[in-house]
Amino acid sequence: GSAFFTHTLKIDPHTSLHVELWDTAGQERYHSLAPMYYRGAQAALIVYDITNYNSFLQAKKWVRELRQVKGTEIIIGLAGNKSDLTIENKRQVDIREGAEYADENGLIFMETSAKRGENVTEIFMNVARQVAIKQSSNTLSKSFGIIPSPKSNISCCSNNTNSKT
Repeated sequence: GSAFFTHTLKIDPHTSLHVELWDTAGQERYHSLAPMYYRGAQAALIVYDITNYNSFLQAKKWVRELRQVKGTEIIIGLAGNKSDLTIENKRQVDIREGAEYADENGLIFMETSAKRGENVTEIFMNVARQVAIKQSSNTLSKSFGIIPSPKSNISCCSNNTNSKT
């Protein structure tokens, strides 16, 4: 099923973001519920499996959908997971392909290994930093409901092809 997590990320000594994460593990049965997950989202982290090219194609679909619904107001991170399996030559998505796609679509990109804990915190922090930057540059914007405070809320949705990240 889907899982819901909350966590507070300390961006810098003066800024913390409260993250609400819906992890659907990329399961198609949750696709119809996706608008509920990202309606109020300021950021999304889409995860694909570098050993499964189809998961990369699915990640691209999620990016397109998010851009259609949220435009450029949403910050999107793209994580190519299972980088620990590159040693075993199981890679189906080249890192350059992921990076180029991310660059062309204004995404934050990293390859990660949930198994080894590599770049998992880093990609969350990079996305959160961009949310904080965007919020600070839009402090008068009511669309984000920003109140000058050390804590703000962000929500993320995930398209994780793994069981857990």
